[in-house]
Amino acid sequence: VQVAESGGGLVQAGGSLRLTCSASATSTTIWSIGTMGWYRQTPGGRRDLVAVLAGGGARTYADSVKGRFTISRDSGKNTVYLQMTSLKPEDTAVYYCKAVAIRVGRPTTDYWGQGTQVTVST
Repeated sequence: VQVAESGGGLVQAGGSLRLTCSASATSTTIWSIGTMGWYRQTPGGRRDLVAVLAGGGARTYADSVKGRFTISRDSGKNTVYLQMTSLKPEDTAVYYCKAVAIRVGRPTTDYWGQGTQVTVST
């Protein structure tokens, strides 16, 4: 599975950005793309959940972004979006997209994109 993110950049506090993540299967053994979501990397290197959209439609958000970020998905294209509003300097991070590949008769596998930088200035 190839995962590609786009949409990061520099924005002033209070501004908005929309991140896009597209996942494409490169193997015929992959049945579908299930859960997709966004994570961000802390200065210490840990990747924290930002927002996740399960294959069944359930959404999970980090407490710090509830009410400000919205995750949505175009299932027909295996594309997920993260609309970020009221951005704060503490939202500054590298944002990574994760896609879960579902294979017939095999365990699911996580695939990550290369990350996109979001910088929020004061």
